[in-house]
Amino acid sequence: MDNKSTPNIASYLSQRAKQIPYSAAVVYPDHRSKAGQVSYIHYTYAQLDQESDHLAATLHKNGVECGQRTVVMVKPGLDFFAITFALFKLGAIPVLIDPGMGIKNIKRCLEQAKPQVFIGISKAQLARKLLSWGKGSLQKIFTTASVCFPDCQSLPKLKQQSGSKLSFTTHQPSNDEIAAILFTSGSTGTPKGAIYTHANFNAQINALQRLYNIQVGEIDLCTFPLFALFAPALGMTAIIPDMDATKPAQVNPQRIFEAIENFGVTNMFGSPALLRRVANFGTTQQLKLPTLKRVISAGAPVPAAVLEQFSSMLNDKTPIYTPYGATEALPVCSIDSNTILNHTRYLTDSGQGICVGCPVDGADVRIISIDDNAIDIWDDNLCVDNGIIGEICVKGEQVTRGYFDLDAATELAKIPCFDGFYHRMGDLGYCDNDGKIWFCGRKTQRVQTTQETMFTIPCEAVFNTHPKVYRTALVGIGKPGNQQPILCVELLNKQDLKNSATIAKELRIIQEKYPHTKSIVEILFHPSFPVDIRHNAKIFREKLAVWAGKKLS
Repeated sequence: MDNKSTPNIASYLSQRAKQIPYSAAVVYPDHRSKAGQVSYIHYTYAQLDQESDHLAATLHKNGVECGQRTVVMVKPGLDFFAITFALFKLGAIPVLIDPGMGIKNIKRCLEQAKPQVFIGISKAQLARKLLSWGKGSLQKIFTTASVCFPDCQSLPKLKQQSGSKLSFTTHQPSNDEIAAILFTSGSTGTPKGAIYTHANFNAQINALQRLYNIQVGEIDLCTFPLFALFAPALGMTAIIPDMDATKPAQVNPQRIFEAIENFGVTNMFGSPALLRRVANFGTTQQLKLPTLKRVISAGAPVPAAVLEQFSSMLNDKTPIYTPYGATEALPVCSIDSNTILNHTRYLTDSGQGICVGCPVDGADVRIISIDDNAIDIWDDNLCVDNGIIGEICVKGEQVTRGYFDLDAATELAKIPCFDGFYHRMGDLGYCDNDGKIWFCGRKTQRVQTTQETMFTIPCEAVFNTHPKVYRTALVGIGKPGNQQPILCVELLNKQDLKNSATIAKELRIIQEKYPHTKSIVEILFHPSFPVDIRHNAKIFREKLAVWAGKKLS
């Protein structure tokens, strides 16, 4: 056990409360007038710090202890920020699960996390009761509503009973103490709870600040709740837009422009699907976003066409950054839109993969031979030469050490070494001679025929250049080693499906130009690809493979 202490992630909030007490920390859209005008509620830094102190003291007084795993099922508003920072201060462990990942997955996550405490809105409490969430492990249950079930307590009432605002001494964690459990989206399998330490969070905050030169006092548009928690730590005002965070691809783009214009937003984080929707609307309406200093997009590769379209609304020197990473490790690499649009997009279009940039400072990135089995110990001989596609691995302070109560999954994902471990990203790619990393798809989604191994991104990218294609997905039917490679195609305009035979012929012409796509057997048109719930951008190729198999049988 490492007993060395590290700053509690919540200490950043207290620091900001002293530094900029009257600056807004979180701003939330409360309601709209009949005319459609939005009204906001907010916490200043001082208020958020006081409120999270008061909540930490109240929860502690009512039996919540340091180290207790606490599920937080609260909408991304003022309560979400106050409760999460209160738990950090208390030393309790927030367990954060995407509400949109589906009932079955949420139940699985809760069974895995075995939470002792549950804090949720009324809707979450009803689901907990009906679906027996946390049965057998929950000891304390709190609701954010004034009225509650007999088995839970009302946080607003408990706070009221505890009197005036209470101060609280923030827990001082050790370096390897669990700070939070954040569940992966489950886009390529069952969601897993990544164990975050306070040291992991600190490393991420420092990396993001250095990488993007984020300044105290900036205004951040938070379209993804987990990323929003970094805003107060970085000294930014977090603006929560009027949107359903679980459906970024269906966002009302006017609401995004509204929030940016109302507050002069300088920093924006959004999934590729959200950027596409906002860019389509903005360019059609000839709108501009002059206040933005930077845009950050992650969760899946951002198509060059989306970068180009969104960039047209920005000032000439405003970059769009696309950091590469995962729930278990972020950031790992980063690249900007200028580099992509002026150079790497052309290599991507010819099937050379997607460039995700150079490793960030402090990230030791290696490419190892593809292996589906656990690897007992790190050896430099595992590494492949530049230009050879293998599995991307990373070591660094921002890399989480394992999955909660999933030893087999942790063993598969981590390679111990003399000074720590490497995390296997589950992604395939290669390193070029300039040190840049190129992403070539998920390891589990590679297609293994009798003749060759085919990688999703290099194959799909050449077909994505067709003007009527929205996106494609390479899938394999059959057992690995004897798979049939099939290309699934989603068109930009569903009306073009009536011309699918002609489009298929045009795609066959593209196919013949490239050696790595020649063995694709069939081209199938799908009306709308299944995608992940978190970013609405990662394609569920496993589901498409099942669909293609049925279609061809």
